[in-house]
Amino acid sequence: MIQTIADALEAQGYETLTAVQQAVTDEALNDKDLLVSAQTGSGKTVAFGLAIAPTLLQDESRFGPASSPLALVIAPTRELAMQVARELSWLYAKAGAIVTTCVGGMDQRTERRALDRGAHVVVATPGRLCDHIKRGNIDLSALRAVILDEADEMLDMGFREELEFILSEAPEDRRTLLFSATVPAAIAKLAKSYQKDAQRIATVGETKQHADIEYRAMQVHPRDTENAIINVLRFYEAKNAIVFCNTRAAVARLTTKFTNRGFSVVALSGELSQSERTNALQALRDGRARVCIATDVAARGIDLPNLELVIHADLPSNADTLLHRSGRTGRAGRKGVSALIVPAKMKTKASRLLGWAKLTATWGPAPSAEEVNAADEERLLSDEAWSTSAPEDAAGFVASLIEKFSAEQLATAFVNLYRARASAPEDLTDPGTKDDRSRPSFGPSVWFSVSTGRTDGAEPRTLLPMLCNKGDLTKDDVGAIRVQQDHSFVEILASSADKFMNALGPDRVVEAGAIVTKLDKAPDLPRGRPDRGPRPDRGPRPDRGPKPPHRKSSYDPDAAAAPRKPRPAPANAPAGEARAEKPKFDKPKHKHADKPKGERPPKSHKTERSPMKPGATPRPKANGDAPAKPKAKAVWKKDGPKADGPRGAKPKGGKPFKAREESSGGAKTYKRATDPSKRFTPPNKIGKQGGKPKGKGGATTPRRGK
Repeated sequence: MIQTIADALEAQGYETLTAVQQAVTDEALNDKDLLVSAQTGSGKTVAFGLAIAPTLLQDESRFGPASSPLALVIAPTRELAMQVARELSWLYAKAGAIVTTCVGGMDQRTERRALDRGAHVVVATPGRLCDHIKRGNIDLSALRAVILDEADEMLDMGFREELEFILSEAPEDRRTLLFSATVPAAIAKLAKSYQKDAQRIATVGETKQHADIEYRAMQVHPRDTENAIINVLRFYEAKNAIVFCNTRAAVARLTTKFTNRGFSVVALSGELSQSERTNALQALRDGRARVCIATDVAARGIDLPNLELVIHADLPSNADTLLHRSGRTGRAGRKGVSALIVPAKMKTKASRLLGWAKLTATWGPAPSAEEVNAADEERLLSDEAWSTSAPEDAAGFVASLIEKFSAEQLATAFVNLYRARASAPEDLTDPGTKDDRSRPSFGPSVWFSVSTGRTDGAEPRTLLPMLCNKGDLTKDDVGAIRVQQDHSFVEILASSADKFMNALGPDRVVEAGAIVTKLDKAPDLPRGRPDRGPRPDRGPRPDRGPKPPHRKSSYDPDAAAAPRKPRPAPANAPAGEARAEKPKFDKPKHKHADKPKGERPPKSHKTERSPMKPGATPRPKANGDAPAKPKAKAVWKKDGPKADGPRGAKPKGGKPFKAREESSGGAKTYKRATDPSKRFTPPNKIGKQGGKPKGKGGATTPRRGK
């Protein structure tokens, strides 16, 4: 091993290397491409830093002046990329390496200036690195090694095209190292395409359960999911804990609830900016926050030194996600607990996930309030405060406390102060209990009348917040709300009635001018709809007799056809004479249909006219019997005498004019087609000839003047 790298490990407190670190530092693999898989928390970041050190330094112990990058590390998330940069910074610090980052969410101009100044190692996310390559901000010609950290996660996140583009831009004689917790088929295909004779390294610990992580599956009632998480946090009192959710909405909800319960909480999800996510992780590292509520964006590669507890508020979607979530604890030899919150209907899914991940979990209920209190007592009795002497400046105060209070009073105050520092545990329902409990009785109450009703748009969902805000109440202080047509009745606990009246003041006015009046007794509410009153008693239903039989459809073959009524006889028919049945075909198709075929006259295309009706006027024939209608006289005009001619004929040197009737009657005259004197202009054609000038209205577009 290179001496500067060995000195950095010693300064960091490394006494022995993990299995994966020892495997990649084999001298026989110094120039080989590697495909490495190892369980989470096994030190893969330091492992690939040790693996590429001989390639980057070669025969030297220190790096030369920085110019184009020698190594490129690609990570799926911003947090992981920043963490990898920190690890490589201390690992290569004594060797004089310059490590820079290119991640999304940061200022791209600052990264470009850092690349222009030169760097030995660049740690980047796929999307931002592609942008720098396409803009020409980074020179990959001097690359000696490319590392893909958490390669399977990058493929799951849809970075296949970016990875292929980056690897195609890198030199062909580079080393390519793929590090991942699992090696699915997609990773094996990528390795085959972009690696040369890659050596497969799989540590022994990959095939068995992580020995430093205790898995617990806690069955809870569906409505006690969040309360169970509170009890788990209180039971273990871990220095750092992560609660994993599947959605951003769940992260926001739990963050708000746990903050109100007194927990020091930070959120970590994709909707936060890079600075917010960095500050959240830093708050966990320096102790300002104790609980992190996160989505799976933080499940990969995040290393918190004091993380002792991982809670799965929502079950993960697959076994790999379960392993990566749980792998945030139990790192570098430290112990940790991974707790799955399992509602009754999710028990089958939880068992299936544990089976796919080859994990063995301890099944049982979530910690109860009694168990949390017992754990608090054990922590209290083992506290170092019992063996630590009082400060010198507080000796007099201790003596005065002993004189003023008894031992029982001092012990009581000590316990109360100790419990006040943390949130109280929750009482949980038995997981097997059905959710059919009736609502407990409200207790002694006082009724009030509010001068707003249904006609004013009043509803229980609007009255409740209005009364709570103005009357200094909580929702538990308000009972029944009965909205009537022009007023409403509200039930309030008797113990809170005086506080409610004092908060309203002497005017008893709430929002929108509604006045509250205290009632002496419970209101006599009518049954049924309040606005319609009780339903009147209509008496017994009258007997309508038997229902007539239903006539069956004629399409039913088993139905008996009902007899039809006989048709009425014609008015001029003799009495008693039955109507003869009319034949279906009683007329021949044509007048010669009844003659033999040989006696029929030959067919002709002409047909005989039917005889004229008496009194009709015969149509004039074209043989001169009637005078023909005179044709219109066409007149042509162009700077000279009129000329006769048929319409449509174009005289020499002239143009046809459209015909129109002259006001004096007689022959038709023809005007020029472009004459706009009596031409109709549609509204959407304004601006053309015969309408308004162009550009002064309508749908036409004004033209720019010359």
